[in-house]
Amino acid sequence: MNAYMHMFKPGAWGFVIGSIVTMIVGFSWGGWTTAGTADRVAMERATTAVTAALVPVCLEKSKADPAGVEKLVALKALTTSWDQRDAVIQGGWATFGKGEANYDVADACASKLTEVAAK
Repeated sequence: MNAYMHMFKPGAWGFVIGSIVTMIVGFSWGGWTTAGTADRVAMERATTAVTAALVPVCLEKSKADPAGVEKLVALKALTTSWDQRDAVIQGGWATFGKGEANYDVADACASKLTEVAAK
């Protein structure tokens, strides 16, 4: 047993250094993630999917609005994306159900509406 004790210390250091290198390589290039990173990525993907699904509904709401033409002209006259987003929210086009207006949908819808109005 004593014959192998002189190799224990270098073996232990090799294990520690190898573990550290494995973690660095795994998290940097191996695709490993922490739970927080996975949650953040999942939330971003969900928000993107919901926005993509609700923008057509927003566009249809704008077409069905009796004052839609006047609101679209006013929207086109606005210069900043924040003002355009707020105009879509105030028009009620980015509100679904009883909830509050969805700012991501309002932003994307305003962009599409100004794109359509420019044609």
